[in-house]
Order: sequence, then C-alpha cells, then structure tokens
Amino acid sequence: MQAFTFSTTKTIINEAGSALRLPELCDQLQRSNAFIVTDPGLIKAGLIEPVLSAFADANIEAIVFSEVEADPSDTTILNATEQAVKTNSDIIIGFGGGSAMDVAKLVAVLAHPDAQQPLSELYGVGQVKGPRLPLIQVPTTAGTGSEVTPIAIVTTGQTTKAGVVSPVLQPDIAVLDAQLTVGLPAATTAATGIDAMVHAIEAYTSVHRKNPLSDMLAKQALTLLAANIRTAVNLGTDLEARQNMLLGALLAGQAFANAPVAAVHALAYPLGGHFHIPHGLSNSLVLADVMAFNAPAASGLYADLAPYIMGFPQPGAAVQAGSDEATTERLISYLRTLIAELGLPTRLRDCEVPESFLPRLATDAMAQQRLLVNNPRSVSEADALDIYRAAY
Repeated sequence: MQAFTFSTTKTIINEAGSALRLPELCDQLQRSNAFIVTDPGLIKAGLIEPVLSAFADANIEAIVFSEVEADPSDTTILNATEQAVKTNSDIIIGFGGGSAMDVAKLVAVLAHPDAQQPLSELYGVGQVKGPRLPLIQVPTTAGTGSEVTPIAIVTTGQTTKAGVVSPVLQPDIAVLDAQLTVGLPAATTAATGIDAMVHAIEAYTSVHRKNPLSDMLAKQALTLLAANIRTAVNLGTDLEARQNMLLGALLAGQAFANAPVAAVHALAYPLGGHFHIPHGLSNSLVLADVMAFNAPAASGLYADLAPYIMGFPQPGAAVQAGSDEATTERLISYLRTLIAELGLPTRLRDCEVPESFLPRLATDAMAQQRLLVNNPRSVSEADALDIYRAAY
C-alpha cells in the first residue's frame, strides 16, 4: 500500500433541523459576529429567516451577504470580503450550494485580520500561506461536497475558471440539514445528485492519492446516492431520502478531497465557462462517454463500483456473470438510463452547444491538467474532442 495522508472537516452534524443550531456552534467556537454567505434564491425562498431568528434569540450578530451568483466571480469574492472586514465579522458561514460555500472559504482567508495575500496569489495548489477565520458550511444542495473539501473554484474572466486548493480551506464544521433541501426543484436535485456520484466514481478511479479510506467513502456514498436519488427527485418532500442524499454527497466530497477528480470534471468545466451550464449537469453530460473512453484502463475499478450503483443481487438470486469489461458496459448503460429517467438533458445538443464549438471545448479542457493527470487513461486534445463528439 502506498503512503497517503487523509484529511477532512473536523465536525460533521447530520440531522434534519440542525441549521437552527448555528448560533450554538458559533458560541462553541467563541465567536459572536457571524457573516453568512448565501445567494438571492435562498433569500427569496425564505430559508435564511429561521436561522436569523435563531441568531437574534441568541444575541449573536449575523450579517448576510446574499450576492453570490452561479460560478461566482472574483469580484463577488472581493465584495464579500470587503463587507466582512467592515462589519468586523469573526466567523464565516457558507449557506447554499457549492458557489456560496466556495465564496465563504475564500472570504474566511481574505477577511482574517492577519491576511497578507491578495486573491490573485491564492490560485493553484498549496498557495494559501496565512490563517483563516473559523468556517462553518451548510449545504442546501446534495452535490458539491464543498463542506468537506479544501477546494474553491473562482470565475476569473468571461469563460475562465481557476481553483484554490489548500488545506487551509478545509472547513471546521459541516451541517447537514435536509429541511433546507426540501424545496429544491427536481432538475436541480437530479443534477447535483449526479454530480455527487461523479465525485465518488472519479475518486475511486483516480490514479493519484487513491487510498483505502477514499475507496470506502466512495462506495458508501454511491450506495446512498444511487438508492435515494430517484425518490429525492420524484418525491422531493421525502426527508429521509433528502438526508441520505446530503450524507452521500458529503461522503463523496470526503473521497474526492483526498483522491482527486479527473477527466469528467476537466471536460465539464469548459461547458460551464462558455455556456453557463450548471456544474452538475455539465458533469452529467460527459460522464458516460468519459467512462467509455476510460474503460480499457479502468474496467476493473468500474466493475468494483457497479454493485454499489446498480444494486447487489438479492439473496438467492443468480449473480450476473461476465467480465469486468462487460460489467462496465452494463454500468455505463445503467447510468445513461438513470440520467434520462431523472429528466436531465442527455446530449450536448440538448443544451444548445453548437457542434462547431466542440474543438474549442477540447482545447480548453486541456488547460485542466491538474485534473487530467488523475485520469486512469491519458487524455489528448484529440481524445477530448472525440469524447465531446460522442456526447453531442
């Protein structure tokens, strides 16, 4: 076994209704000026109001920054940081999807009284030098796993994104409260759920830092996600399914935070950058075709995962025989069917991506080398173009 280091969020609270405990958690961390990072949709949905009431009852200051957009820009992060500094905030709370949580991570670094680096110096792996403010993450979608990852993604231009990867960004506390996800639209539930499944699949097949802990987490994540995603999409008020999806997404986040993702994400990012396709849907659109490309190098690993996704045979039932290659083919077919059943677009053309633009997507995907190096099969620009064409 190769040596590895595993790290994750220190405290995880998995309980419906637990968001109302945020004032108590701030008090435990000896902080009294909370800065909540969220988005306009959650304000409109009224999800933040009970939390603010809980803070008021506890006599803890809570400032809300609600200007986070999908694929948040560097300008948004700087605006949030400025407000956090002006209000003397001493604890940061990410409340929302991956975008809000990513902004919260960077605000926690940039708003620290001893911060010495500008945002521009944080991009890349291991570039964060200073401390950060205490950080609590409250996901309102079951997808990104950002509540347990040391990663934040920033939109740095019209079509470009950059990552900040550092153990400093690892949150202190993750709060999983399914009551916050009950109102999610079916399409968002589906796309974020597939996103979480991609995290687990890519962590299990990553060629760098794959380890027994990440493998175990990936399998358990897929067990929860695959068993609950249909119910969560089709019966969104099912609190048990929603809580299981949140936990599955967190476990997948723990897995890929330690065994990083690869070509699915590398090919998904240009789709989001150029066409503003939500990240989970971007992953969903290329998942099956990346797996088909990887199959010659990873069929044994995909076959390992197949029972956790497709379900184990019932006691006494005949185990379906076949090679790893045949099992992988069945798994890919199963995932294509699942994505369609969930009502998601299944082709790039369905999302108004012009066929003539595919070469540009392939070129841009090559810029994601920090991800592509983790893929079980080397991906050239010609390979990326072939995958986009297959997904078209």
